[in-house]
Amino acid sequence: MVAKISKGNSLHGALSYNEEKVKEQQAKVIFSNHVMLNRDGSSNMYLASLSFAPYLDANKNTEKVISHISLNSHPDDIVSDEMYSDIAQTYMQKLGYGNQPYIVYKHEDLDRKHIHIVTVNIDENGKKIDDSFEKRRSKDITNELEKTYNLHHADKKKQSEDLPQLRRVDYQSGNVKKQIANTTKALIKSYRFQSVNEYRALLSLYGISVEEVKGEKNGRKYSGLVYSALDNKGEKVGNPIKASAIGKSVGYDALLSRLEYSAKYMKEHKVFKSPKAIIQSAIDNYTNRQGFLNTLAQNRISTVFRENQEGRIYGATFIDYQSKCVFNGSKMGKEFSANIFNELFKDEPQTKQQIVPDPINSSDKDASWQDDSIEKTEYENNWEEDYTIIPSLLEQHGTDYEAEAFAKRKEMEDKKRRRMRFKGF
Repeated sequence: MVAKISKGNSLHGALSYNEEKVKEQQAKVIFSNHVMLNRDGSSNMYLASLSFAPYLDANKNTEKVISHISLNSHPDDIVSDEMYSDIAQTYMQKLGYGNQPYIVYKHEDLDRKHIHIVTVNIDENGKKIDDSFEKRRSKDITNELEKTYNLHHADKKKQSEDLPQLRRVDYQSGNVKKQIANTTKALIKSYRFQSVNEYRALLSLYGISVEEVKGEKNGRKYSGLVYSALDNKGEKVGNPIKASAIGKSVGYDALLSRLEYSAKYMKEHKVFKSPKAIIQSAIDNYTNRQGFLNTLAQNRISTVFRENQEGRIYGATFIDYQSKCVFNGSKMGKEFSANIFNELFKDEPQTKQQIVPDPINSSDKDASWQDDSIEKTEYENNWEEDYTIIPSLLEQHGTDYEAEAFAKRKEMEDKKRRRMRFKGF
């Protein structure tokens, strides 16, 4: 069992994170200690805040007064709600928080079920809870809990290795919404990318497409995302699925936040150093296009080329599984831009977009990773809202995609001119 303890100063932030999961039916409260609940036993942000308030008011000097703890069992463990409740109470008691107000949430938005605990570091007398050697003590407690409840031993490194592998969405097998939900949640959380097209390239490896939509409904303007499954030819199949039907974690605001975080991270870290050398070596030893792609795949890099109808490459995106970073080739330098690869492959026959599968997660195991927290009901057969694709995110965050952005703008301008002509203007 792995415990992660985060300290902060925002009670609202810790509670709202979990309560949003509850609203989306991706989490539930399984225990509370010294916290007021509704009559039916459900949680309530207002009542929870009132319960914590006296403790926070008793000490205004401590900066990080909130503890947000997650307890993660091994994927092979089967843990009931009652067992998780007992584990949480034992853990909190042994860590020194047994008399504190706290709420235990069970999260079910991933295949790996786990619990989150929100509490305060100030006791009822305004004294800070002793947190000396807390991580070491926490590790000792989780080791003891594993023995007590006959759980698998799981340290952080081993747990990451044991996480379920993602597979390409298979629209013919059904439960498309569920497959897309699990895959998009995992990818947007784990990978870093600075543009919508980089995100779209990553999704395409798993048989998913994403589009930005803007429109107006009931007099109110809105922005959002829609996801679609792709067939083996890269063509959209089935009905689009609104991000709101999956969850906020894969929605418009979440994507914006991830783009901003990724830009900062990739600027501060030398993420291009290793892939740049590998890609340059593949170019230097180039024999044919598929050989080029296979060479990169052997070095844990996948490639997505975007081509127009004439077969000209106007975009090249690389997915580095080592650093979990996605980037357009031109970010490494002009010698890796789309024009270079278009020239490199110009003498080869025109082919459909070639994609090398994820060299790390290419298992043919059955889809045991699928998330049972997503309802199995079919998504709407009809897309009721009219929407227009607006490349605003592309323009804001995809500066390396000049050709594609230009093509999108031209397409929109042509459509606008046709509409104006039709209306007689």
